[in-house]
Amino acid sequence: MLTERHLEIFVALAEEEHFGAAAQRVGITQPPLSQGLRRLEALLGVRLFERERGVFLTEEGALLLPHARRALAALAELRETGAREHADGRRLRLGLAPEVPAPLAADVAAAPVRAGDRARISTVTAPTASLLSDVASGRLDLAVVRHPSVLHGLAAGQVVLLPTWILTPAGSATPAGSATPAGPAGPDRPADSGGAAEVGGAAGAGGAAVRRLPVAVRPRGEAPAAHDLFVDTLASRGRRVETVVVADERAGLALVAAGQAVLVTADETLTASRVERRRATDPPLPLRLRVVWNPRRSGAASEDPAATARLLENALAEGAAR
Repeated sequence: MLTERHLEIFVALAEEEHFGAAAQRVGITQPPLSQGLRRLEALLGVRLFERERGVFLTEEGALLLPHARRALAALAELRETGAREHADGRRLRLGLAPEVPAPLAADVAAAPVRAGDRARISTVTAPTASLLSDVASGRLDLAVVRHPSVLHGLAAGQVVLLPTWILTPAGSATPAGSATPAGPAGPDRPADSGGAAEVGGAAGAGGAAVRRLPVAVRPRGEAPAAHDLFVDTLASRGRRVETVVVADERAGLALVAAGQAVLVTADETLTASRVERRRATDPPLPLRLRVVWNPRRSGAASEDPAATARLLENALAEGAAR
């Protein structure tokens, strides 16, 4: 069986490149270290080190070393988390969709504590579909998810609309049906009419051909209903919309900077050189959010989940109004 000690031996020997030093670092003598290494190599089915002229990693060992380091870090984090949970008592477990901008996410998570709740706040960021499942199962107390979503019996607060920005390569395209100003735009400048390029469009002003750029979107499975509403809104002018799937907004921004996509984001700080940012107003493309909780689990970790949900909702509304 693979153990934490096996991983410690592997990492120590890779970094020390000496059996004696590695054994001292792990806190054992050299014979058990050598035996543990042989056992690990047998379990993995590969030779991790060359031992003929010193001690150095084989090609397979170099490939596996980062995995061993991550596994050890995860085990350490697991122990630390367990110790904190045991010491801190009651906690409030919040989930946040990754589309929520980081400053707003911080304000939302802090809202219960600022209102006097003494519970320790823990937060996770995950796709809407995962958050809904975790709230339903009791792994989370409340979550901020994209709307619309199928709630399957979960309670939900009011829908809050966050303004969004369209990020485009400098002087290039915007999503279908959304117009682009001809000149440079300021960071908060609304999109004006009369633009020359648009995603999915076949011609610009005067009928000239324009370049098409896809819209960078997260995977549909993360929030199917919200994804479909977003795409349908973009296509509301009767033009076909092309999309490209990205893992997160940073990946989407990279495509924008490379001139290969456009991105709609609620993060007003997200930008890069040679990227233009405009308010998404034509058509409006707000990020729709709401707080959900499981009414059948009231009183578990949150003393009054509906009241806590209102605090989170108010923090979202204040962020939307700024």
